[in-house]
Amino acid sequence: MQHLLDIRHRRGAGYLPLLDPDRLDPDELEARAQLCVAAGADAILIGTSLMFSSRNAVCFERVRAKVDVPVISFPGSSGQVVPTADAILFLSLVSGRNPELLIGEHVKAAPLIHEYGIETIPTGYMLVESGTLTSVEFMSDTRPIPRDKIDIAMAHALAAEYLGMRLIYLETGSGACASVPDEMVSAVADCVSVPVVVGGGIREPGVARAKVEAGAG
Repeated sequence: MQHLLDIRHRRGAGYLPLLDPDRLDPDELEARAQLCVAAGADAILIGTSLMFSSRNAVCFERVRAKVDVPVISFPGSSGQVVPTADAILFLSLVSGRNPELLIGEHVKAAPLIHEYGIETIPTGYMLVESGTLTSVEFMSDTRPIPRDKIDIAMAHALAAEYLGMRLIYLETGSGACASVPDEMVSAVADCVSVPVVVGGGIREPGVARAKVEAGAG
């Protein structure tokens, strides 16, 4: 967490690409991670909504051996906890009302995280309407926050901070047609004191820049 805070303090924002260990085999994931680091990535996130293979741990091992930035777990479930992660985003899907993703999966993951000694980063995870049904929306069985309901997003972000979350993660999902609206990013960033991460639907540098200018860290 301190590494991410230092990056944010020095440069205003960090670049954390998310790689899917189910869509890419270990060789592809390793190569993609190296490309990301060469392009300026400050850390690599690895995770997916649904794993169809057992290669998650191998992917972490391979990537960690090839890059000199933290490799952070972005788990879709407790089954994705691996001992070789530098840290784990301990995600609570605060925008939904699915108890498994508010506490159930956390209880299952906690003993493993404790045994492995992985740094946890408590993260308030908020799904935002994207224009299409994404994997994370379907698998989580939750409704995203409507794109035009900025006040609802602000209330959820504040609640997450008051619960002790150290990051707020605004997400439209992998493969989303649209990213989180800049106006929502700005409003949430202004109302909380913890860093705001924005993901999903970001395919061009100009879109990423707009999120940073809106307040993403």
